[in-house]
Amino acid sequence: MTVRETNRWYGVSAIALLAAAVGTIFGSPETLLAGVIGVAFAAYARTATPPETTLDLARTVSDPEPQPGDEIQIEVEIENTGENTLPDIRVIDGVPDGLRVTAGSPRLGTALRPGKKAVFSYTVESVRGEHTFALAQVLVRDFSGAVEHEFELEDVTTITCTPQFATTAEDVPLREQTIRHTGRIATREGGTGVEFFATREYRPGDPLSRIDWKRKARTGELTTVEFREEQTATVVLLVDVRADAYLTHDSDDPGAVEHSVRAVGDAFSALLDNGDRVGIAAFGPEELWLSPGTGEYHRAEARELLSHAEAFSRKPPEGSFYSTLKLRWLRRRLPSDAQVVFFSPLCDSFALEIPRRLDAMGHAMTVISPDPTSDGTTGQRLAWAERQHRLQSLRASGIRVVDWNTDDSLGITMARANRRWRR
Repeated sequence: MTVRETNRWYGVSAIALLAAAVGTIFGSPETLLAGVIGVAFAAYARTATPPETTLDLARTVSDPEPQPGDEIQIEVEIENTGENTLPDIRVIDGVPDGLRVTAGSPRLGTALRPGKKAVFSYTVESVRGEHTFALAQVLVRDFSGAVEHEFELEDVTTITCTPQFATTAEDVPLREQTIRHTGRIATREGGTGVEFFATREYRPGDPLSRIDWKRKARTGELTTVEFREEQTATVVLLVDVRADAYLTHDSDDPGAVEHSVRAVGDAFSALLDNGDRVGIAAFGPEELWLSPGTGEYHRAEARELLSHAEAFSRKPPEGSFYSTLKLRWLRRRLPSDAQVVFFSPLCDSFALEIPRRLDAMGHAMTVISPDPTSDGTTGQRLAWAERQHRLQSLRASGIRVVDWNTDDSLGITMARANRRWRR
């Protein structure tokens, strides 16, 4: 608690004494009266003492476990539990750094008699992660405003935002790098499946259902029909969380990294539902690795990582970062049969090196790039053009790239890309 003078009445005594002297010398009763009143106010301010202050704060949250993007109403109640009237109370609530106020104000100015309460409310927009409210800052002044108390009030309040994974189903773009388990990835090998692949000479033991009986009736030859074999994949979803990736085109936009993290959650769930083995990694200063796996426990692990891991912080990382060492770290952990889906805005030159080097190591690469650029100024248009050049450079290297305008749904964007690749 801090007690200090406000200096509101600083200089009033000198002015009041001067007015009284002028009124006496020139025989002006009005000027003399003004000077006497000024002296009286100055004397009162000098003798003022800070009021005894006893306040309680209670905070209510409309939804303590929201989903990202939900609007949450915060209601704060201030009660004067002391015996003195408090003529000037100012309160600033401790809104967590990650939450943006969208309506109302987290501030209040009021006066309270003993036993009375004041309530104010405001609305924040939820984002993933755990958000604990800081101490509320309170300032109380006496009637004269000459002395003030500054202190803090606590009501422990936490909002936990753990996103539920949506699903983009078959729209997640995977390549022909698979493992020997039946799944949804069409291969260039014949076997069991639903899409015709080829016919071959009959071999003893082939199922009768796969014999081409029409050809047998027409030519007398026994042939077996093969279908395009579909297998599962091992996929690692890699997120670019270097400081260079924390870009946005608008102060209201969550930014490229946040869009990437949300997209990873949806893609992870979709791939898991389709039977693929899925893992998550972060390419940044903080180490984060979830080995490819399956099952509901694996899904819960991924949700926890994407919601609360320090590597996926909404703030850019600080300190030194050695990209080459990080690539070595990643190469040691990637399974040899894993393909990689890389999420990055691709707004710096090294972002191109990551998929190129992994592709050179034999990992099938797909890049999903949330676009943080705009065309409002000449500089922004230049940044857009440079990013487009990087995308074309990757495509020329044989790497699939999804250019994602974050105003559109990722599922729709990937469906368009899949249709283009199938032509």
